Amino acid sequence: MRLLAAILGIALIAAIIWEAFEVLVLPRRVSRRVRLSRVLFVSTWTVWRTLARGLYRRPKRRDGFLALFGPLSLLMLLSVWASGMIAGFAMIQWGLGSALSAPDGRAGFTTDLYLSGTSFFTLGLGDVVPRTALARVVTVVEAGMGFGFLAIVIAYLPVLYQAFSRREATISLLDARAGSPPSAGELLRRHAGDSAALERLLADWERWSAELLESHISYPVLAFYRSQHSNQSWLSALTTILDACAILLVTVRDGPIRQAQLTFAIARHAVVDLAQVFYTPPRPPETDRLPPADWAQLQEALATAGYEPWTRAEADARLAEYRRLYEPYVNALGHHLELALPGWMGEKRPPDNWQTSAWERLSQKAGRRAAVGGRPDEHL
Repeated sequence: MRLLAAILGIALIAAIIWEAFEVLVLPRRVSRRVRLSRVLFVSTWTVWRTLARGLYRRPKRRDGFLALFGPLSLLMLLSVWASGMIAGFAMIQWGLGSALSAPDGRAGFTTDLYLSGTSFFTLGLGDVVPRTALARVVTVVEAGMGFGFLAIVIAYLPVLYQAFSRREATISLLDARAGSPPSAGELLRRHAGDSAALERLLADWERWSAELLESHISYPVLAFYRSQHSNQSWLSALTTILDACAILLVTVRDGPIRQAQLTFAIARHAVVDLAQVFYTPPRPPETDRLPPADWAQLQEALATAGYEPWTRAEADARLAEYRRLYEPYVNALGHHLELALPGWMGEKRPPDNWQTSAWERLSQKAGRRAAVGGRPDEHL
């Protein structure tokens, strides 16, 4: 019985070490589906998402609750790993006969667990010590593994948050370029007549898409980290860029076509690979994101803005083909991660996020009252 416990403890420690290596150190996608981290994330995310849907009806409050999952799930995973390592070494000590010197003179599994915890976190209290050479070796090995584990975690967190910060900085720049929430129609409207600026923007988003692909495949937990504003997300930004590239490729004669092709290719690559990471099979949207009436209105708006469009029939067929290349994937990711997809046209004169602050709303309210003869300080 004790020998079996020692063997199980060694197997548990080996499994956790390999799992931690794949998640924290190995910079590539792991295709093996049966993994502790995946089971933990999938099961807890399903529960968390269900709670969010049941507790919160307002999208903003629900998004705030969902935003807690990313950091909490990471801390939970690290805690599970640490607890598993401590339990594994305790099982080994118990399998070796609990050869420990305890203050009360009695040693059992609880004492093994206590020594394992103090050794893993390198506390060195000295109240419980191993008596045999083999028990000392196990204690030293655990202390070394605990120190290394903590060092890797400390180094891992800054890398994770740096990748998140780089992702969000570029998304924030989209606020002034495509509105809040962003849309392809608004992005193209704001860049009408400035093809060079539009080409530079698409080039920047080509690199951003490549960085997103690399970071979110290496660290999938980043996909659960949500943006500062509820009307922004990495998925809506990526979808906006794909929509804009598709419009340029099928409806605009003069424009940065080559750059649009390159950006579309890497952005589509990103959504397809991330759909594989989260095992979300492609699913077309339940409602058309661009009904024929909106598509006709969008084409008219582009023509009014100065873009020279292709013929309607040719544009319809080509756009439908481009949309089939990415829309089922972004829709599947949006459904799984509870992230809303952007519209194609946006609201009329949509306010940017900076215009929605409490002070800005009060200022606008005061301006409207002053315009109709009210006192500017009535809101104070």
